[in-house]
Amino acid sequence: MVHKRLIQRACAGVALLCVAGVAQAADRPTFTASTQVVTLPSTVTDGENRIVLDLTEADFEVLEDNRRQPVTFFETTILPIRVVVLLDTSASMTGTVPLVRTAAREFVTRLLRGDVCRVGAFNDSVQFGGGFTSDRNRLAQDIDTLDFGDTTRLYDALATGLDALEGGAGRRVILVLTDGADTESRIGLRSVIGRARADGVMVYAIGIERTHFTGTRPVVSAQDAGLKRLTEETGGGYFALRKTTDLGTTFARIADELHSQYVIGFSPERLDGRPHALAVRVKRPGLTVRGRRSYVAARENISGHD
Repeated sequence: MVHKRLIQRACAGVALLCVAGVAQAADRPTFTASTQVVTLPSTVTDGENRIVLDLTEADFEVLEDNRRQPVTFFETTILPIRVVVLLDTSASMTGTVPLVRTAAREFVTRLLRGDVCRVGAFNDSVQFGGGFTSDRNRLAQDIDTLDFGDTTRLYDALATGLDALEGGAGRRVILVLTDGADTESRIGLRSVIGRARADGVMVYAIGIERTHFTGTRPVVSAQDAGLKRLTEETGGGYFALRKTTDLGTTFARIADELHSQYVIGFSPERLDGRPHALAVRVKRPGLTVRGRRSYVAARENISGHD
């Protein structure tokens, strides 16, 4: 099975390929005589939502600001990811936490060699277990010892996750689970989307739908609409669950997606420091592609420093 992975993150979400064709390992590389390549990790599924892995470079086309761009990079190698898992442990989640912990451990067991993970929780505060590690036993311990709280500081948690990922090498991902909307974050959705776009961080989210009775009829709890928008903008995925028993398979599905993505790249015409719209299309009928919708065209520093 051929898997697709992003080889690295570079300045402001743009990966750097040297003229000699050697990929820089540093997270924020030094610019010399170089060509910038914008990379788009993309998930392709068929009509039954199965991951498709047999496509070639010729099957894709990339659009920047609705203008077709030549594909200059197509990666098929699995390389490590750096992922922050954020779990909602607010009061409304109390009865679900045992299932959440089991499901999160399912995700951890599917990490591949070289992947690193850090586990956090959010309620009326945001907390983390240990630092980034590939030790599954330690991650499981972190999952089991996360504390509870009352409210839901969802966007504060996402911003803290972005902070944790800053400066780290490799492809960076946030996976967040919640059963409701943000209640009292100090940081807003627009700020989180802007940072995720500029840093090239992909966000996945699982929203648990809950039903409660008003006295006359059942009402399904509202999920945070901004969370779905965030996943769409960054090329991740949003999963709305009505049955908590589906948590384990959903965490497993996300892990599989992260190790089964095509990475398509193009060389931008303008390095103007501005955001630009992106789209990836698949030429084969009946398939759906999901990738990030924008990027920031970081200016090239002629002086040779970031």
